[in-house]
Amino acid sequence: MKTLFAAAAFSLAAAFAAPQASYAADKDIVDTAVGAGSFTTLVAAVQAAGLVDVLKGDGPFTVFAPTDAAFAALPEGTVENLLKPENKDQLVAILTYHVVPGVVMSPDIAGKTLDATTVQGGALAINATSGVMINDATVTTADVAASNGVIHVIDKVLLPAG
Repeated sequence: MKTLFAAAAFSLAAAFAAPQASYAADKDIVDTAVGAGSFTTLVAAVQAAGLVDVLKGDGPFTVFAPTDAAFAALPEGTVENLLKPENKDQLVAILTYHVVPGVVMSPDIAGKTLDATTVQGGALAINATSGVMINDATVTTADVAASNGVIHVIDKVLLPAG
């Protein structure tokens, strides 16, 4: 899985020339999400998908993190079905669609519209001209620093096409 993260294209780098932000937080992405308390479903999904060690790795990663409320808004039974072992591949695809290699802070994209290639391989449409939208999700909290990247909190679960 680490090679999947390392091999994914980081198309945002071409969109701006701003240097990548340094991150001084002492907790990695997983521990930061656990500590926030509003990502229990996301953390459970990361555990079920076997991605904990990857997201605790060196990174850097930009994670668009859906809240528990975002997962709760999915059709009834969706989360439970995704957490079943036989659906692990689909769960991995959804979770890695929320991750972009590298660190993208909000000032890097302010006023821009662009596409970002995710670790899953799909593209996210980012519109930062008036607030920040990732596909049809709104970034509700930006730039939550972690030792191996950054988390942007979103209000919907992103689902890859296909």
